[in-house]
Amino acid sequence: MALKNRYEILSLVQATMCNPNGDPDMDNRPRIDDETGRAYMTDVSIKSRIRGYVDGTKHNEKDSNGNGLDILIRHGESLNRDIAEAVLNNVDGGKIKDLKKFKNTTAGVKEARDFILKKYWDARVFGGVLSTGLNAGQINGPVQFAFSESIDPVTPEIVGITRKAFSVPQGEKDAVFGTLHEYDDWAAKLPDEKKKGMGNKKIVPYALFPIKACVSAGLARNTGMTDEDFQLLIEAWARMYDYNISASKMGMSVLLPIFVFKHIGTQNPETNSKQNANEALLGCAPAYQIFELLDAKKKENVEILRSYLDYEVVFHKSMIPNGVIVGIADYSGKINWDIDWDSWNSKYSWIKVD
Repeated sequence: MALKNRYEILSLVQATMCNPNGDPDMDNRPRIDDETGRAYMTDVSIKSRIRGYVDGTKHNEKDSNGNGLDILIRHGESLNRDIAEAVLNNVDGGKIKDLKKFKNTTAGVKEARDFILKKYWDARVFGGVLSTGLNAGQINGPVQFAFSESIDPVTPEIVGITRKAFSVPQGEKDAVFGTLHEYDDWAAKLPDEKKKGMGNKKIVPYALFPIKACVSAGLARNTGMTDEDFQLLIEAWARMYDYNISASKMGMSVLLPIFVFKHIGTQNPETNSKQNANEALLGCAPAYQIFELLDAKKKENVEILRSYLDYEVVFHKSMIPNGVIVGIADYSGKINWDIDWDSWNSKYSWIKVD
């Protein structure tokens, strides 16, 4: 079933003794805002983790509508080949006779785009530019993440590490040997100080990030994103760091619950269904007002931040705009729209509700 409502999604993510998002232009150091001293993560890094979960758990599967759950943007995979597959699917014989003269038609681009959308979950959800190589157009994705900036400034550290095993020392010519005896002879003559490897890890001791996403039901109409696709997005969000584990991200955690805000309209659906549906589709409040409903600040008695429990986190339930409802998702990714706020503190006592 196609999405009919606009959504905002919000959760907190903590980073403990790890590198939330390294910058390849800065020797993979954590990304830091020079003016504020706060760490930040790009939208691309967040989507990459979500893609990784879906790719690892749903590869070659289809949903109940027959839509594929494969991932288009995958590490080490050729995007040009996937685009070529989509274009050639609608070419007679599956082969272009004269590449120099070939130029995809408007109808051909649409057919290729539809092929991509049918096969790939992340194309329906995040969109993509498909004009490299053979042209399959462009997809404006309905789900967009914001850059996420840590709530407080951080002090990045570079930690030196050693490796017990050794390889050819940096700066020397690669040693190539025809026999193991030649290698053993070379290794025996190597000084002890060169028989180790040195490296480093770039980390932040602690940071707390708000992760924000908007979902446009209008754009979902164009990509075919369904309620099932949306549900899988929430599931992947909840589990993305636990599934796609790496040494540099071992301290990353999605702090549950995930808050899901659904625009349902302000009109009576029985008497003014058309206007109510339009409000639900386009939204009943600006996104920034929704994201301000969850507030986190350092507790007054805390000097050094090392845990989410060092923060006073408040959900301003009383300030939810008219026409918007809130649900929460746990580790399963399933959304509970009927929250028992009276028993809230028994499960999520670290978040106050006002």
